Amino acid sequence: MKKFVDVIVPLPIANQYTYSLPQEMEEMVQIGCRVVVPFGKKKFYTAIVTNVHYAAPEGYETKDIAEVLDSSPVLLPKQYEFWQWLAEYYLCTLGDVYKAAIPSGMKLESETLVEYNPDFEATAPLPEKEQKILDLLSRDTEQCVTQLEKNSGLKNVLTVIKSLLDKEAIFVKEELKRNYKPRTEARVRLVNGEADEAYLQRLFNELSRAPKQLMILMKYVELSGWVARGYALKEVTKKELLEKSGGSAAVFNGLVEKKVFEVYHQEIGRLDKGISDTGDINPLNIAQQQAYGNILQCFREKNVCLLHGVTSSGKTEIYIHLIQEVLKTGKQVLYLLPEIALTTQITERLKRVFGHRLGIYHSKFPDAERVADVPDDGRVDEHEGRLGDELAECGEGQREYAAVCGSVTGAGRAGGRGIG
Repeated sequence: MKKFVDVIVPLPIANQYTYSLPQEMEEMVQIGCRVVVPFGKKKFYTAIVTNVHYAAPEGYETKDIAEVLDSSPVLLPKQYEFWQWLAEYYLCTLGDVYKAAIPSGMKLESETLVEYNPDFEATAPLPEKEQKILDLLSRDTEQCVTQLEKNSGLKNVLTVIKSLLDKEAIFVKEELKRNYKPRTEARVRLVNGEADEAYLQRLFNELSRAPKQLMILMKYVELSGWVARGYALKEVTKKELLEKSGGSAAVFNGLVEKKVFEVYHQEIGRLDKGISDTGDINPLNIAQQQAYGNILQCFREKNVCLLHGVTSSGKTEIYIHLIQEVLKTGKQVLYLLPEIALTTQITERLKRVFGHRLGIYHSKFPDAERVADVPDDGRVDEHEGRLGDELAECGEGQREYAAVCGSVTGAGRAGGRGIG
């Protein structure tokens, strides 16, 4: 009787998929093992077996699994139960949990990027298939699995890649990094970078019959601070220039064609790191000063302190004073919020004090933005209840302040405990 397996694929798909087992693999497969499965017309994924059975699915014809990757389970029953709990608790799919839980090198797929290890030295002759892959990578050091499969003419190339990974002959790069594109901003400058008053006067005269173009040029002179001699010119974005001058893109392009302006693209961080105006910290009132003093005293005896206060009682001001003390020592602060909805409200208040030393990160950011550098001085993080693990990763001397920087308002969850 033919055997079948149910598997989890590393995709945000609600259901598990059923594949048939070739006879020669029936004794090799165990629940919790990884297998290579075809998905769609040309793609292959590393799936995890959750069930082995004899019940053929109705309504469609099953595909055979392509290869068995493990001789023993990589996902244990207790871990699988935990995955199911995570999927239910966070309203996501098992595929989402799988993708987050398993390292990239263990979930190879058609679009996985493989990189040649130049330091690899074989201690024995490699099998023909492995040597073929290495030869291809030695000529082009970064290729995706699909490309390697096409260039080598090999089928089930994932098993060959797994073997080379085990020998540390190759590396696997996260697809996220390959997809990341730096964020850029279009900025404007005069083509003549050494422009003087005589040059500008000549431009004004030339544009006297083109009032709309003249208006854009005059606005640029104002925004760039050109008239303030002795100071470096401020960079002006194309967007700001058009908005402030009221000009159109067509009129602006006319100035570019006349060689008055040139447009260049400046890479900017997805977390704004420019200089912003900041204000002084608000002084604490008597009740806040008392709470602040009690917190500092508590930290001398314990690593954690719970601050309880009703909405609008001034907890954030106390947090700001605590954060300032930590930043003065050259350390960082992790500020956790229980819900993404609170992020804007809190960060606007913190930016008025700490400016662009503040970094913001939460699960609504697309993958590309998660790659961006996080500022060194401080960090604001919406973490939806996973407080314990994050605090465990904070350095000594930082953990106590991170622990207090939450909010009882909109109570977060930390293993069922309210945080504050």
